[in-house]
Amino acid sequence: MFRGNPWRKDEPQALFEQWVGSLDKQQVVRDIFTSTKWMANEFMAAGISKKFGVIGFCFGGGLLIDILAQDQGSQFGVGISCYGTRFDLSDASKIEVPLLLIAGDDDPLCPVNVLKEVENNVNGCKMVVFEGRGHGFAHRPQSLEDDKDAEEAFLMMRNWLHDGLLSEN
Repeated sequence: MFRGNPWRKDEPQALFEQWVGSLDKQQVVRDIFTSTKWMANEFMAAGISKKFGVIGFCFGGGLLIDILAQDQGSQFGVGISCYGTRFDLSDASKIEVPLLLIAGDDDPLCPVNVLKEVENNVNGCKMVVFEGRGHGFAHRPQSLEDDKDAEEAFLMMRNWLHDGLLSEN
């Protein structure tokens, strides 16, 4: 999705803003919709699925808000945003599918009060906040406690996808 320029965890944090600024956010959104349309056509032709679930972490978790708002329930049946960043709060009210928000209460990049506003503006939204966890705890655990909460978060994600997609078929 980042056209050969993904953020690597070994990059100096001081360069993060420059990297984000170099991204064409709408191009990433267009790429996601193009890929999704192709998959939907292939899957429907095979009789497999009508809707998709989408998960985004960090920048992708914020981008997921934009994607679900634009999609209007057309391709995606459920979404999960893990410590999403840099999204337009006004887009949240346009989301028409169940949304799970996962965050840590010690994450300066994804403030819980902002997620609370998203939760209040999206029907079928659920927010889960892990106490003492910071940014990236689920996909980059730094301690045994992070790892334990990461396992719980991934189980919640699995169940959210199952309940939102498979149990309705």
